[in-house]
Parts: sequence; structure tokens; C-alpha cells
Amino acid sequence: MTIKLNLNSDLGESFGAWEMAGDDAMLRTVNSANVACGYHAGDPLVMIKTVTRARENGVSIGAHPSFPDLQGFGRRRMDIPAPELEAMLIYQIGALDACARAQGTRVTHVKPHGALSNIASADRKVADAVARAVHRLDPSLILLAPAASQMALAGQALGLTIVEEIFADRAYLDDGNLVPRSQPGAMVHGAEASLAHVMRMVEERALISITGKRIPVNPQSICVHGDNEEAVAVAEAIRDGLRRAGYSLVTIPELL
Repeated sequence: MTIKLNLNSDLGESFGAWEMAGDDAMLRTVNSANVACGYHAGDPLVMIKTVTRARENGVSIGAHPSFPDLQGFGRRRMDIPAPELEAMLIYQIGALDACARAQGTRVTHVKPHGALSNIASADRKVADAVARAVHRLDPSLILLAPAASQMALAGQALGLTIVEEIFADRAYLDDGNLVPRSQPGAMVHGAEASLAHVMRMVEERALISITGKRIPVNPQSICVHGDNEEAVAVAEAIRDGLRRAGYSLVTIPELL
């Protein structure tokens, strides 16, 4: 039986006069796009353009909400009370879904960004707030959550459909969380190294930490971050490598 996998990327991160290059090429490569909702990047026009190009390429659309942190690209920790955080998430997801519906498509999944994702992966209270926001807005939305994370467990507890994500270009700690970007070895560089990293995790069905520890998971979706110059080459190499290995690459809804 052919095994289905998904390849996704965080896109739509231009805003105003600042342009993040590579989105068009990535949308011809990946199966799903996590689109910035204006809090860490993106703006209404970029959101409209990104969902339109995603629809044209048969790419499923996810909301990529974050802390309100344009200056820090959503990578700075913020301690926000749960009711306020939930409201912020509902606001962002709803805004992107409105943009998608205006273009004849819709948001089908949610993937938190940056520091919000990192904190919710380890802190169950923040994870519960994320899951509640998604569930309150639309319980049919899929939560794209890091494999072996508290976020995945929180979503499951509320009955959300969970797709487990692994990262092609990031290294893991022994607890299954990502190596912080501030530390050496946080990033996996280059198409060849990223493909090897992904293939090990997919074939062994495990996260493999920087010390070699294996954490059993069910890897379903692979993320290539779109905010570096290697991103398109990395995504193309992973797409081609997975297909050569016999995997079928599909959108997130098609995984289920």
C-alpha cells in the first residue's frame, strides 16, 4: 500500500514594501501552505494573493497565526492570558478564512507559528488555549501540530483532527522539542542533509535528536520553512526523494 505524506511550507510572509521571495516556486512544489495572518508577517493583500496562488496550484490552505510580533517575526516569547490569546487566534484564523472564501476556497488547517508553536509544544496550558481557539471557531479544522508535542495532545483531547508534523530543516532535542535557533546546530542546512534527515524520521517513524535519541511518532507532514534562500531547493529535493522512495504526496485534507 502506498503511504501518503504531506509537504508543507510557511508562506505569505511578505508585508507592505517588504517582500519574502520564493513563494511562487514553493507553491509549485509543496502540497499545503501555512499562510501568515498579519501578526508576525503578511497583510490583507498578501493574504489574498497567497490564497489565490495556492488555489491555482491545488495547494491546501492553512492559517499560520502567531503572537502579535511583527518586529520579532513572531519569534519572541510573550506571556498572554489564555482568553486574550484565544481571541487573537480566532481573529487571525477568521481573517485568513475570509480572504480564502472571497477567492472561492477555504482554510482547512491551522498551524501556530514561531514562539507560540514552540511554547505550546511544551506547555500544556498554552497548548490547551490553542486547541480551544481552533475548536471554538470550527471543530472541523485540522490542527497541524509538531509530532510528540503537548499541542497534539491538547487537540486530541478536544476531539480535533491532528496531523503530526516533522521539520526538514530543524534539529531536535532529546525531549522532542526543537533546538532553539539561538543554539549551535539548530538548523539543518542544504538539500542533501535535509532529505537525509527527513528520510531517517519517516522510515524509522521517529524523531531523531541531536544525540541520536529516537522518539516514536507518526510523521504525516513535513515542513520546509520558506524564510531562507535554500528553501525551494530543499523542498524540491524532499519532494523528489520521497516520490522516488514510493511515497504519495498529497494535501493535508487528503491525508485523512
